[in-house]
Amino acid sequence: MPHSDNKESAAVPARTLYTNATVFTADGTPAEAFIVEGPVFTFVGSEADARMAAGADASEVDLAGGFVLPGFIDAHTHLLMMGQALQKVQLRDAASLGDLQQRLRGAAASTAAPRILGAGWLYSSLEGRAPTRQLLDESVPDRPVYLDANDLHSVWANSAALAELGIDDDTPDPIGGRIGRDPETGKPDGMLYETVAQQIVWPTLASYATDEDRDAQLEEAFASYLAVGVTGAVDMAVQDDDLAAFRRAMERRNGALPIRVKGHLLVTRHESDTDNLAQVGKAARLAAELDNDWLQITGIKLVVDGVIDSCTAAMKEPYADGSSAEPIWDRASLTPVVAAADAAGLQVALHAIGDEASDIALDALEEAYLQNGPRDRRHRIEHLETVTEANVRRLAALGVVASMQPVHADPAIQDNWRSVLGDHRCERAFPWTEFTEAGATLALSTDAPTAPHQPLPNMYIASTRRSALDPTLDANIPKYALDLADALCHATRDAAFSCRAEDRLGRIAAGYLADFVVLDSNPLQADASELLRNHARLTVVGGKAASCGRTGTDDQAARYQGQTAG
Repeated sequence: MPHSDNKESAAVPARTLYTNATVFTADGTPAEAFIVEGPVFTFVGSEADARMAAGADASEVDLAGGFVLPGFIDAHTHLLMMGQALQKVQLRDAASLGDLQQRLRGAAASTAAPRILGAGWLYSSLEGRAPTRQLLDESVPDRPVYLDANDLHSVWANSAALAELGIDDDTPDPIGGRIGRDPETGKPDGMLYETVAQQIVWPTLASYATDEDRDAQLEEAFASYLAVGVTGAVDMAVQDDDLAAFRRAMERRNGALPIRVKGHLLVTRHESDTDNLAQVGKAARLAAELDNDWLQITGIKLVVDGVIDSCTAAMKEPYADGSSAEPIWDRASLTPVVAAADAAGLQVALHAIGDEASDIALDALEEAYLQNGPRDRRHRIEHLETVTEANVRRLAALGVVASMQPVHADPAIQDNWRSVLGDHRCERAFPWTEFTEAGATLALSTDAPTAPHQPLPNMYIASTRRSALDPTLDANIPKYALDLADALCHATRDAAFSCRAEDRLGRIAAGYLADFVVLDSNPLQADASELLRNHARLTVVGGKAASCGRTGTDDQAARYQGQTAG
């Protein structure tokens, strides 16, 4: 806009016309141009109409034939943990136990850090051997080693780490967790499951980190998301350290953040209902306090069960080895918390991976509905990796959002998952299309750092059921693959719906916040494999360019494919 000394005209937000693009609006409306004025879209339609609406004083950006879509909203992620994981030894693509051990030796040789931290290891890399502290001691005997499992539901520790944690032969298991023990000696074997990781390991490691460390980790997460076209995130395990880091990030930017963050406060299970309900009260207070375009606390997160890879998910039938796992939250403890959160107007997000866990979650939601009466709630169940057909229909009838992660169905990480089930349950794994056919809203996300955070490989898996880590592998139950255009909507429009933001985010439409990404090429007119090579050319948040160029996206693509480590 030309310079003017007139205060009234100078206060008018800059008007920018974007042309020469294919615009995927996420609402079915075709478009080829749009106008952004200040932080919002003011016009979306044909180029001729957009030029007329823009007027002669608008600036123009030629998008050179790019493909525009709403900014991706990662509907289930862990921002601070993602930043932390990006700084750890990368183990997701370790080809063997020897490879994993060598990476740890290399990390120990290259740093004087008091601890070696790793992320993303898979059971399949151990070649049939059990993860034990002795295997880690062989690599790093003199410093604590903490390795996050790929699903973040367990930590593999060496002997020095167990000593640092104070875990010995007499340490009791906390509620909902288990200290792995040698079957012959009964001594801790180095595996720390579920609440042992969440309530012992995480706080211990957090006590060694500084605010400066956390700030740098959060900034890395923000930058990594912007580089690949993600403009919003739902953080699904907000704790005090996360919240303090978000506040500091806003202070550095005069009340804004690089991306929009909706947070769910993590509620951990305690012995008494009073302690459990106190956490709901804290979430309600934070929801009232934090409610702006950049940071909101919208609800609570409850981890009802564990994960299939570690045989800690609550299943209706035993695992292949005959074992069974109890839920972390049983019905008696879960229902009062869900009902209280529902009464307070909070969103409830329930981690439920096993088919029994989704039963428990839906029972608690139904009871809350009975207690508190009808209204628009927008509660969610996270993951739903195994679920009965009856519960698919029940979820849809209750208006519960199915929040799922295509990256967790990548065939490259499925061998152990399928082997521990070992039966008919594998044939209904991750049934995305069953939810949409039943009429449920499906929101897609990555659950980073349990999986790579890049949205385009996520969309590749969603639309093909093939592997983004190893595209040579066969598809995993292809009947559940989504149409790509639908998958894009589930990762934008429906992700916005999942966090009560559908009236302002997730679409390219007049009046919506101008959060969008420009890709190099149109994925709807190319082979699906091109999603693994396409790039975010430009990311815009609130009308402002946030990330340009290829440097960040190329680095992240390489990291996804496992070409960098440590």
